[in-house]
Amino acid sequence: MLSQPTLILASQSPRRAELLKQIQIPFIQRPVNIDETPTKDEKPELYVLRMALEKAKASLQISESKDVVLGSDTVIAIDGEIFGKPKDQADSMRMLSILSDNTHQVLTAIAIVTATQHKHLVVSTQVTFGSLSQKQIKQYWQTGEPKDKAGSYAIQGLGGQFVKHIQGSYSAVVGLPLYQTKTLLAELGITYEC
Repeated sequence: MLSQPTLILASQSPRRAELLKQIQIPFIQRPVNIDETPTKDEKPELYVLRMALEKAKASLQISESKDVVLGSDTVIAIDGEIFGKPKDQADSMRMLSILSDNTHQVLTAIAIVTATQHKHLVVSTQVTFGSLSQKQIKQYWQTGEPKDKAGSYAIQGLGGQFVKHIQGSYSAVVGLPLYQTKTLLAELGITYEC
């Protein structure tokens, strides 16, 4: 039986790593640094896909030729505005105040690249928050959880208490759509049995 190529996860996200472990896909985590600044008037869907592709391609450049690289990125979007990681407490308060009692879009892109081909897609999930008070938002910030999260919350952590419902992929909101990841890998002839 032929051995599978090494899967490289081009991300430092512990959440993405945990999701791959959850479905028993072996991988090596190799984050890369890229400029994550959106271009002027860049649409959220195009931005998140560009980020995933750039991460994957940057990691492929420092990988073995037979390796397969998975890049991913997640953003929150509401009314066409991209909510990335908060710059500070005031930015977090602003974002969570907008998300309060509102529905937003979580966009997670995945890009899988090899030396000869690539596959990519964007998964969109609708997330609806309940009403949040300024006190709740401030207390949440003080937990430290929102500081490195897109949209300033973690659905799999304390931030999950704010979510009334979701429509779409839960794992995509966490950071990696598992079904779509396995499907794209299979399209490249790479399958993992769990």
